[in-house]
Amino acid sequence: MKIYTKSGDKGKTGVYGGKREFKDSARIECNGEIDEMNSTIGLLRSKLSSDHPWQDNLYKIQKDLMDMMSHLARPSDSKIPISVPKPIDGAEFCEKWIDELESNISSPSEYFLLPGGNEISALCHVCRTQIRRAERRLITLTKEDPDCVEDYISAYINRMSDLFFTLSRAEMDKEGVEEERWNLFIYKK
Repeated sequence: MKIYTKSGDKGKTGVYGGKREFKDSARIECNGEIDEMNSTIGLLRSKLSSDHPWQDNLYKIQKDLMDMMSHLARPSDSKIPISVPKPIDGAEFCEKWIDELESNISSPSEYFLLPGGNEISALCHVCRTQIRRAERRLITLTKEDPDCVEDYISAYINRMSDLFFTLSRAEMDKEGVEEERWNLFIYKK
């Protein structure tokens, strides 16, 4: 089987159930953003040792993102059922990992930070910003096809950005790299 089909040459692509949508539709844009952040998480994982304590959790997130992309690729009016798992525990998974990371960081999270620090920390910030962009596209898709975007997806994606902020801080703390603080989190006061 060849990897190319030529069926997308006119600007449309197939979605779950057989329909075709323009490649700049909210559904395809949303999945494209999630795919991009998943690729960056893969880059982050490649920079970590194979036995790094984050590997298993990042692997789970990557698999969960693929599952969520499958669900988002299925228009709510599709009559064809989908058997891909739903990672409904995603937000809770992120919260648990955030709490674990924060319990080991030497200072509380009270500031907006300038992204950077070291390569791993900076990559975590790239993941965080890509997740935020994907979340914005998710909102657009929600407006177009509200029944397609289940609450667990929105919550998981939202919590992931907090997770990658915390991963960045954890990496800097572990390596003794000083955070470059910008402003206090005023909304937490």
